[in-house]
Amino acid sequence: MNDNVKSPWPGPAGMIPVTSGKADDANVFNRNYLDSIHVEMRVIDAVEPTLKTVIFGEEFDSPIMMPAFSHLNKVLKDGKKPMLEYARAAKKLNTVNWVGMEPNEEYAEIAAEGARTVRIIKPFADHNIILDEIQFAIKHGAIAVGVDIDHVPGTDGRYDVVDGIPLGPVMLSDLKEYVKAADNVPFIAKGVLSVQDALKCKEAGCAAIVISHHHGRIPFGVAPLMVLPKIKAALEGSGIAIFVDCGIDTGYDAYKALALGADAIAVGRGILKPLLQQGAEGVEEKVQKMNEQLSELMMYTCVKDTRSFDASVLYI
Repeated sequence: MNDNVKSPWPGPAGMIPVTSGKADDANVFNRNYLDSIHVEMRVIDAVEPTLKTVIFGEEFDSPIMMPAFSHLNKVLKDGKKPMLEYARAAKKLNTVNWVGMEPNEEYAEIAAEGARTVRIIKPFADHNIILDEIQFAIKHGAIAVGVDIDHVPGTDGRYDVVDGIPLGPVMLSDLKEYVKAADNVPFIAKGVLSVQDALKCKEAGCAAIVISHHHGRIPFGVAPLMVLPKIKAALEGSGIAIFVDCGIDTGYDAYKALALGADAIAVGRGILKPLLQQGAEGVEEKVQKMNEQLSELMMYTCVKDTRSFDASVLYI
């Protein structure tokens, strides 16, 4: 992340980091890759599709989920708390809500909005913090918990420090410990971008992974959709749910990820502007439009439901 780049978002400098936009910015390649994937038309016998999606045994109205944002409650000054606003939107949309790094008291406030929520925890050097936050999330009804396995290095080549809290490595033994601590609540490894890490997550007993480069944390990072088919093949038969994020800004983007094998996707910064300008209503409008676009492209390709995607429709 490059805090010297002018941010399009409100709030203190660096509150919502932006990347460089140069050749090393994984978001640039990711956007180009998403846009390079084309779709053939299969309209004979096509019907209006359903977007109903089962995630961790529960049915939701769409495979498009909220992102794991962090710190946004520090941004606005009008009395609205963005983290609560998009949780409200998730509940109304009947989709899965995700929450990133927040202290326990903030997480409790978000969870109280009633959306089915995933809590993603930073890889703190002090593992007791991670274990405490896992248990706190479970007590507050989290549908799943997980760790940002990709947020280990900072731009200085050392372990990162976030809000004054040191982060550390994520070892395979650590993942096994966290999965055990989550008990019967699904554990998610967020930030998988290789078959190697996907297989280690399988060995650790993870219930799901998120294929992601965390909005370009890794310089020159491969596009998540580029590595998705390889990971899907490697995890075939494991029962591990595969989610994808990074640059999913339209229902058409979501379609491509789902066609390539994702079980669900998380929209990211595409909801930031409507969220910060309009709150829950803006998020609802954005995601509803994405759902419409997803349904449109499903109908154009004879996909009747979220279990019927076919990668052969794509030209890559």
